Amino acid sequence: MRRERRGGRAMVRRGFTEIAEGQVHWRAMGQGGTPFVMLHPSPYSSLVLEGLVAEMGMDRLALAPDTLGNGDSCPPTPSEPDIAYFADATCRLLDAMGIAQADVYGAHTGARIATEIALTRPGLVRKLVLDGFGLYTLEDLDEILRVYAPELVPDMHAAHLMWTWHFVRDQHLFFPWFKRDAGHRYVRDMPDPARLHALFLEVAKAVTTYHRSYRAAFRYSMAEAVPKLDVPTLIAFTRSDMVFPLLDRAHALLPGAARAELPGLETPEDCAATAAILRGFLDG
Repeated sequence: MRRERRGGRAMVRRGFTEIAEGQVHWRAMGQGGTPFVMLHPSPYSSLVLEGLVAEMGMDRLALAPDTLGNGDSCPPTPSEPDIAYFADATCRLLDAMGIAQADVYGAHTGARIATEIALTRPGLVRKLVLDGFGLYTLEDLDEILRVYAPELVPDMHAAHLMWTWHFVRDQHLFFPWFKRDAGHRYVRDMPDPARLHALFLEVAKAVTTYHRSYRAAFRYSMAEAVPKLDVPTLIAFTRSDMVFPLLDRAHALLPGAARAELPGLETPEDCAATAAILRGFLDG
């Protein structure tokens, strides 16, 4: 386990916990209170939640694992796992870490995994936060499953690395990323080259397995699952998110849920503001 310090202040620590498939990598900070477990979006890793881990870890244990097949975690065992598999793997990780109950946050793929955990292990989830999720038509899904997250094989010309760089970059320009025209332009600031490089590395490390959680997420119907939730839930989309226009439709799936608009995680100030909204729900 590695713990970093800057200016005398404890920073996010990193470590591994073993489950049946192998080692699961995680980032964490803090201790005590009800643990706050954060599940990241595809195709990245817990790196994208590091700022939120640091903020939430100031007054509780904040834990963000890399989903199996992403970042530094071991790959999933099945070649075509479903969200139920990823939810079970996450529960087994929490069991191995001695976490019997937690507040659970998920974004995009993470939101789907978090939803399935709340449905199948309701005693584990005290409160649930869903930060962004798509609501796809069958026509959308047919194209997305064919094109969005292809299975990659490394080659001697490193074409897989060039593809990965453009994939990471274009996700910040278009939605879906493979429709590179004005009608699908994503209006937001492009991350600087250093940040794109860091995100690229997280995908490149798992280039042969990143697609498994992606495809599982696309096949999981939030329109069917969310109305079944029976735990206190916050549906909170980030304003800069590509799915932000769906917030009203998403909240309508569970009208009794709390609702919020989140500033995002782009800057330390955004992370602090987002954490304050989450604490208001978790501790209210």
